Amino acid sequence: MPNTESAKKRVRQSLKRRSINNWRKRRVKTQIKSFMSAVQARDVAQAETEFRKVQAVLDRIACTGTIHRNTAARRKSRLSRRLRELKSAA
Repeated sequence: MPNTESAKKRVRQSLKRRSINNWRKRRVKTQIKSFMSAVQARDVAQAETEFRKVQAVLDRIACTGTIHRNTAARRKSRLSRRLRELKSAA
């Protein structure tokens, strides 16, 4: 247990930041899942709209520091490759 006031404040801040970061990561994961389900269904139009949503969420969350900007760029690159493969197969 924290003894000093500053340590107590750190605990409060850590709890709040952790919950916000988990919420942001869940947003990314659910958006990626919706994109992947569109890819699995071979729906090009739906996949394109979901990809734009994924890009927006990743960019927004990378700015906050929850995930690193290179991680966001890597995920966007991999998802765009999936979209390209889907378009070329169709």
